Amino acid sequence: MVYERWIEPRLHLGDFLREELGLKGTHLGCEHGVCGACTVVVDDEIVRSCLTLAVQADGAMVETIEGKSESGAIRDLQDAFLERNALQCGFCTAGLLLTADALLQAEPEADRARIREHISGNYCRCTGYHAVVDAIEAVGECRRAGARGAQP
Repeated sequence: MVYERWIEPRLHLGDFLREELGLKGTHLGCEHGVCGACTVVVDDEIVRSCLTLAVQADGAMVETIEGKSESGAIRDLQDAFLERNALQCGFCTAGLLLTADALLQAEPEADRARIREHISGNYCRCTGYHAVVDAIEAVGECRRAGARGAQP
């Protein structure tokens, strides 16, 4: 979908997505770029939408948790998070899912240490990360098996 709006130059992307477009899956937590809850994908790069001005996304492809979910692109990650109890309150989940998907697309062979490093910018006060790393690792293994023609 293409959206066109006249906006204030100081409006952050996260606020634009939530308030102008009604996409509430992008959560605004710290508003300082450290918690990762506001993570979105802009032109295939993960960014903190609380630090990114909406005008910086002019002409860019912006992917939110809603878009990735509706397309089915992260269904395997969503299922793995659910199956491994890698979510509780859900506030951080959208950011973690988008961050995990970006990692697995860029580095399909990522091991547990790399997964931990990559998600270190996403805070979760509920799960403790072990289940999150388990879920991401399992999806990576399934995606690699699928890429080799095996059944996941």
